[in-house]
Amino acid sequence: MGVDKEEVFKNLAKCVVDGDEEGAKRWAEEAVKNNIDAYEAIMKGLAEGMRVVSELYEKGEYYVPEVLLSASAMNMAVEILKPHIKVDKTSKPITVVLGVVEGDIHDIGKNLVKIMLDSAGFKVIDLGKDVPLSEFVKAAKEHGAEVIGMSALMTTTMPGMKKVVDLLVSEGYRDRVKIMIGGAPTTMDYAKSIGADSWGKDASEAVGIVRSLTAK
Repeated sequence: MGVDKEEVFKNLAKCVVDGDEEGAKRWAEEAVKNNIDAYEAIMKGLAEGMRVVSELYEKGEYYVPEVLLSASAMNMAVEILKPHIKVDKTSKPITVVLGVVEGDIHDIGKNLVKIMLDSAGFKVIDLGKDVPLSEFVKAAKEHGAEVIGMSALMTTTMPGMKKVVDLLVSEGYRDRVKIMIGGAPTTMDYAKSIGADSWGKDASEAVGIVRSLTAK
């Protein structure tokens, strides 16, 4: 009798919240051994754990060291699960350029989005944090990206997102790429006001957003 998949998800989430790397690895191996869908294990287990971590961080109950430990535990488990994800290999992978806008160094959310998109089989060009605004445009052109994802965690760096949209417009490239934004101070209203296509409340929504933006 194999383990119950809900139990696996619950334990994966708990290991992420606790920053327990060994436990996360062990439960990821358990998922593989029991033929539990790897993508589901990432979304319902690991991503769920990180959602709790984000909440604890926002409440001031967790600080950066705890969050980094949790992210590390998640990464360890993702490495084990990733080779087992069923990806539709027939279609050309969609390319997403991802980064935290200039002046902002808060990249935990962006890193989670990268893990989610990677896991779903998208090709991610990760520009990192504190990204010069023109780099988003340059990378999108260079890699023929279908989507640009921008994140900001400070209200002072949010206007950078609009500048990227304006740059794309002035270079005649806006209609060739979809734009999604995210980060604690951002909203769907803000996304619309700057001419972006979509907004994600948290990392777990990223895959669905990219899929809907690129659906032919």
